[in-house]
Amino acid sequence: MTLRVVIADDEDLIRTGLRIIVESEPGLSVVGEASDGAEAVSVVRTTKPDVVLMDVRMPAAGGIQASQALAAAGSAPKVIVVTTFENDDYVYEALRAGASGFLLKRARADELVQAIRVVAAGESLLFPAAIRSLVAARGAARAVPGIGRLTTREGDVLRLMARGLSNAEIAAELVVSTETVKTHVGNVLAKLAARDRTQAVVAAYESGFVSPR
Repeated sequence: MTLRVVIADDEDLIRTGLRIIVESEPGLSVVGEASDGAEAVSVVRTTKPDVVLMDVRMPAAGGIQASQALAAAGSAPKVIVVTTFENDDYVYEALRAGASGFLLKRARADELVQAIRVVAAGESLLFPAAIRSLVAARGAARAVPGIGRLTTREGDVLRLMARGLSNAEIAAELVVSTETVKTHVGNVLAKLAARDRTQAVVAAYESGFVSPR
């Protein structure tokens, strides 16, 4: 199956470079481009991609607002925020708004391709150490009511998700089937009202359930 990608960045040169990298990889295809957040939302609605590469800082509507709009749409694509600076408050807010991970603009071509495939699969966390570092730098804390509703096993699964383990790796760690892990992951996401693993892990860190340090 070919993964459909939309590229949103206000710089023509960046969009062109990303397109060349994506389209040179088998199984990936660029189906649309946008130069600002508002246009990105419109292009996504028309092209229905699997993944959006979203610049976090754009005119009209930036990556945060666009990620919020796409997440609110329900069956939205996965969003990878593309940024210049790793410890950027905009990136942190974009993750909380619904983005599934972030990627630095200086990343290698193979890292970009890996990021697209990991996020599209949705069974492991994109660059877990980077997300942990980003949350730890904020020192933010908030109450997450759903945390208290997790069963002991669901809590175990969430901690392993925060370490970046895939469903298969969690299954091996807990000596259960992959299907059982998928069920637990689904329950965790539902109880935390999280769109995907990234939002669940950010909530776990912010609530203190898992320590980013």
